[in-house]
Amino acid sequence: MACAVGLSTACAAPLRADAVVFETLHVPVHLSGSTGPSVTQIIDVAVMRNVGPERRPLLLLLHGRSADPAERARLALPIYPANARYLADQGFVVLIPLRIGYGIAGGPDLEATGPCEDKHFTSGVLRAVEETQQVFAYATGLPYVDARRGIVMGESFGGLAAIAATAVPWPGVVAAVNIAGGDGGDSLQRPDHPCGPERLTETFAAYGAANRVPTLWLYSANDRLWGSELPRAWYAAFVKAGGHAEFVELPADKNNGHFIFNRNAAAWHPAFERFIASLGLVRSR
Repeated sequence: MACAVGLSTACAAPLRADAVVFETLHVPVHLSGSTGPSVTQIIDVAVMRNVGPERRPLLLLLHGRSADPAERARLALPIYPANARYLADQGFVVLIPLRIGYGIAGGPDLEATGPCEDKHFTSGVLRAVEETQQVFAYATGLPYVDARRGIVMGESFGGLAAIAATAVPWPGVVAAVNIAGGDGGDSLQRPDHPCGPERLTETFAAYGAANRVPTLWLYSANDRLWGSELPRAWYAAFVKAGGHAEFVELPADKNNGHFIFNRNAAAWHPAFERFIASLGLVRSR
């Protein structure tokens, strides 16, 4: 990401009006301990945005959660460079927090949801939501952000957190996008059979009962962490409880469509663009 193409935290040459800026913010967060240990920490947040004089809507992009502690420790920014560039081209200021417990952020594992036989999803997910809310609050002070129009978008565990974000008071967040959202999956040891699926159905129903804004659910036909039926059951429970949602089945992708967000991004672009157009969040360069 060289200065010549406008991707730098500090470039000597002036940026073109159509350039894309990539930078890293250092954001202080404090989790009070209402659902776990009290933690105060500075986390890194990647920013991708197009240059321009106008304020742009904010899109918070939440990463997933590997079951392998070593993989969680290796996570580093930028996490989704190609997808972030696409989302910036749609007119968003894209913020990707590297949350506490992952990569160089370090710190305790706040988002653990318990052993396979005794899953409790809400506490771990709420920690991710609380942290993301503080990143959003920080971003409202940035001169290029329109804090009245924000979207929370997440992949895998981040998708579950994005749906949870619509069930808490959050002025400025107008929608959420869930890509392959869930928790407790293991495509190698338990393909198509995640831990605690009935309890996660109940969790999605609770989020639906408190849901405030439109949501888009995107799942591949061959997601081997959840299988093909459970995502539809989670969606149905969410809607039955009162949630506002659209479910779009994406095509199968290689041997495991759970990774379609990165591996076949063109598959989800049309549904995403229709969704943001329906919200009045159209591309602005």
